[in-house]
Amino acid sequence: MKILVTNDDGIDSAGIAALADALREIAEVTVVAPSEEQSAVGHGITMKYPLRVFNYQKNGSFFGYAVEGTPADCVKMGIRNIMGESPDLVISGINHGSNTAINIIYSGTVSAAREAAIMDVPAIAISVTSHEAKDFKYAGKVAIMVAQKVIKYGLPRGTLVNVNVPNFPENEIAGVLVTEQSKAKWDDIYEKRTDPFGKDYYWLTGKLVEIENELNTDQFAIKNKFVSVTPIHFDLTDYDTFEKMKSWNIEKNFNEKAH
Repeated sequence: MKILVTNDDGIDSAGIAALADALREIAEVTVVAPSEEQSAVGHGITMKYPLRVFNYQKNGSFFGYAVEGTPADCVKMGIRNIMGESPDLVISGINHGSNTAINIIYSGTVSAAREAAIMDVPAIAISVTSHEAKDFKYAGKVAIMVAQKVIKYGLPRGTLVNVNVPNFPENEIAGVLVTEQSKAKWDDIYEKRTDPFGKDYYWLTGKLVEIENELNTDQFAIKNKFVSVTPIHFDLTDYDTFEKMKSWNIEKNFNEKAH
């Protein structure tokens, strides 16, 4: 089995090293990741600048390929140019910090997996729920378990799996739940500050406003020490509203005026 590993924290992050090491127990692993941190870049791709790729060494040995681009760039480059073939699986992570609720839209980690899904490759995004996480051993075990399930059962075209692992010792984890994406969202504000030269600048701050209190949502599950496993897809069509909008007669009214 061949697995492409990427992330948005950068190729030198502890999370991607732990993920690659864990997955080598079950697969041939190729690492292609951003040369620098690309957190919260979403699904951006590089179009107006050249993409440079170089070999990255870790502890004196070749570790993977560093790309001066976004996580989505890394997946495209990894599959089309570096591997030259579609891997059996793409796994993005292990991210520092959770990717639940509205964060899924902003996340470079999830976007890398989404890019793989767009390219018809099964994909997983995996995160731990703390930016200060230091032990990724249990998250590595979860990555192996979910990877084996995805390979065994497959995923519908365009669907990926988003995994969030609470930042607690393994013996404190309550279990694993298949969840829905929470509707929690950020209440953001750009806080005005002043630099040492007396000039104003702004820094994004805010808090997550939680809505649900049920274990079947990703955000509430991780708060209760459950690993959250959420299937998501890139089809953004709201099918309920699509059906309702047919009664608005938009097409009929416009077409009558056009003729």
